[in-house]
Amino acid sequence: MAKLSTDELLDAFKDMTLLELSEFVKKFEDTFEVTAAAPVAAAAAPAAGGAAAPVEEEKDEFNVVLESAGDKKIQVIKVVREVVSGLGLKEAKELVESAPKPLLEGVNKEAAEAAKAKLEEAGAKINLT
Repeated sequence: MAKLSTDELLDAFKDMTLLELSEFVKKFEDTFEVTAAAPVAAAAAPAAGGAAAPVEEEKDEFNVVLESAGDKKIQVIKVVREVVSGLGLKEAKELVESAPKPLLEGVNKEAAEAAKAKLEEAGAKINLT
C-alpha cells in the first residue's frame, strides 16, 4: 500500500461526507484505542519530558450558586433581579431566602464572574461550580 502524504489525506477527507468522516473517526478511535481529544494531549506529553501531569480541560460552563444573602438581604434581592432575568420581586425574595440555591446554570465564565462580582458587592456569598 502506498503511503499518503498529509495533503493527499486532507484531499481525501474533503471528498467525504460528514457521516463518512464520523464513521472514519469511530473506526480510527477503535483501531488505535484513543479518543478524538486524546491525540492532542498525548502529543504534548512527550515534549514535556514524558512525566507531565495530565492536562485538565478548562470548564466552559459554570453555575452561580447563592450560598447566603449576608446582612444586606434587600440589596442582594435587587441584584438577583438584575442578574436573573424575568424574576419578579416575590420570586427573587423567595430565591434569596431559600439559599443555598443556584441562580444561573450553564453560563460562560465571563457571565458567571460578572454575576459573582455584582452579588458579592451587594453582600452575598457566592460559589461558582
